[in-house]
Amino acid sequence: MKYYLDTEFAETGKNISPTIDLISIGIVAEDGREYYAESSEFQVSNCNQWVVDNVLPLLGPVGERKTRNTIRDEITAFVGGDILAEFWAYYADYDWVAFCWLWGGMTDLPKGFPMLCMDLQQAWIQCGRPEIKPPDPTDEHNALADARWNEQLFRAIHTYTCVTKGYTVSNGEAKPQQER
Repeated sequence: MKYYLDTEFAETGKNISPTIDLISIGIVAEDGREYYAESSEFQVSNCNQWVVDNVLPLLGPVGERKTRNTIRDEITAFVGGDILAEFWAYYADYDWVAFCWLWGGMTDLPKGFPMLCMDLQQAWIQCGRPEIKPPDPTDEHNALADARWNEQLFRAIHTYTCVTKGYTVSNGEAKPQQER
């Protein structure tokens, strides 16, 4: 099953000990289920002005935030024993690091989780940069809203790719066009 994910994070790349500090994570499964959590452990002092202005205002009450261990356990349950899990994100590199660090590292991921995240931006570039991107969500930089957008972009790329190769797409399924 495909899982579309997004994270919001603070990066401390200019410090002696750089890190990617998870703020929130959103995941949309292709079967329609959704997961969203905000970390109670990120440090506001690690946030640059852009994060302060664009991400922090979208967060819920501090009392509803969760520890990284709780988020990790809930994501593990959300994905379940899916040994064919496939994760997709937009500009996925930092999202994937923040995701993997919930378990400690890539080699600590649950059985069946892939050791890579598919990148929607790269897939879009490989399609030739067609004008198919959905409009930005009104609550852009909320991790769940962005994960939903990622699913929309995946479907747009999939449809575009199939149609340009002579397939029709119905309900996400590609079928060869009938010859006339």
